[in-house]
Amino acid sequence: MKTFFDKVWEDHVIAKLGDDADLLQVDRLVLHELSGSQVVTSLAKAGRQPMNKNQVFTVIEHLISTKPGRGPTDSVSKSGPIMIEATRKASREWGFHFIDFDDARQGIAHVVAPELGIAFPGATLVCCDSHTSTVGGVGALAWGIGASEAEHALATQALAQSKPKQLRVTFNGKLGAGVYAKDMILALIGKIGAQGGIGFATEYAGPAVTALPIEGRLTICNMSIEFQSKYGFVPPDESTIDFLKGKEFSPKGEAWEKAAAYWRTLRTDEGAKFDREVEIDCDTLVPQVTWGTSPQQVTSIDGRVPELSEAADSEARALAESAMQYMQLTPGMALKGLPIDVAYIGSCTNARLSDLRVAAAVLKGHKVKAGVQAVCIPGSTPVKRAAEAEGLDLIFKEAGFEWHESACGFCGSIGDNRFSDLRTISTTNRNFQGRQGPKTRTHLASPATVAASAIAGCIADARS
Repeated sequence: MKTFFDKVWEDHVIAKLGDDADLLQVDRLVLHELSGSQVVTSLAKAGRQPMNKNQVFTVIEHLISTKPGRGPTDSVSKSGPIMIEATRKASREWGFHFIDFDDARQGIAHVVAPELGIAFPGATLVCCDSHTSTVGGVGALAWGIGASEAEHALATQALAQSKPKQLRVTFNGKLGAGVYAKDMILALIGKIGAQGGIGFATEYAGPAVTALPIEGRLTICNMSIEFQSKYGFVPPDESTIDFLKGKEFSPKGEAWEKAAAYWRTLRTDEGAKFDREVEIDCDTLVPQVTWGTSPQQVTSIDGRVPELSEAADSEARALAESAMQYMQLTPGMALKGLPIDVAYIGSCTNARLSDLRVAAAVLKGHKVKAGVQAVCIPGSTPVKRAAEAEGLDLIFKEAGFEWHESACGFCGSIGDNRFSDLRTISTTNRNFQGRQGPKTRTHLASPATVAASAIAGCIADARS
């Protein structure tokens, strides 16, 4: 009996290296201009050449400005123009699949990869970004790497990896109205902690996962690294195959039939063993919101900042004290009703079309509270255009949201301190100190919760 992970791993082993390390074939290398520019520059300086340009995809998305009417090198980062141009130049010279800032396919790498069929079931895909596990949502085995590893993968299409233990998270039951994939993954991290996935590859399973649309699965896999699981994935099913059919880089014709037949073999066998099992009850799950500076510091929308006496040990108490000080909160404080300064919808976690539809449904006919900055940055240009075709952009704008071009934007602080020292409720994946700017206090939540909070001017429950 084998798991999905066993099957994909074994299919990619080129050689056994000893000391539990295997040399794995890399099927797809995705580079963006933030670290990808370093990779291509280093490879050129070393006098080396890409092993297989057809398996390399470059995207302009991290440093490029999101302002409407942006130019080819517009960036809030001082080094952004140089890095963008270096990536653009190398991509064209070496003949990579290149998606520039004005390409109709442009967007955040982890959003673009499944949209275009760059990521697919059973593929190994690497990128210089810790949230590469996102595309595990379509059944790829994907993980984040550093620039030196990316240079090696670019030159050889292979990487040495040690096979981790395996964790299965089963989401039982059925999500209630107003509860989403973001709430599922936040609840998991709150349960097992931000270090609960160290040394594990994580398979997400259960009826609540299989009932999710592919975009919801991508959201869950995106945040695998937030509990230190390098790999996160949902084995492919018929929904996955339907999602990928006809995508630009998906197999066509007879090759498609062969691929789909192979993908159907990649499901975990009944009775396969995992090193650890965790279960989450979705029947009782409610919207989640973080109160601290780690995704593990999370509670229900009706919850309160915990008492320090609730901490499991002295280390947890010290972390909680530090987080409360940074977030300017006190033990026992209710989160619902806490005033916010910024409502942000964006990132590779929750800026897909389904996320914008959910937020627009909450915003329709309402106005953002006076004094609240509200910003929406679609996850890709196709998402932006599809949203505009449905009139979602008008709903956002009429409510008082800014409507930007696609890119990573304000998910991380890359030079624009617009949210400095402000309280933000955000659909992003990290609430670390300074993540969205100096002293910015970020509360993670679903698009529905962010939209409801924008209207109320405080953390609010979209269900009411």
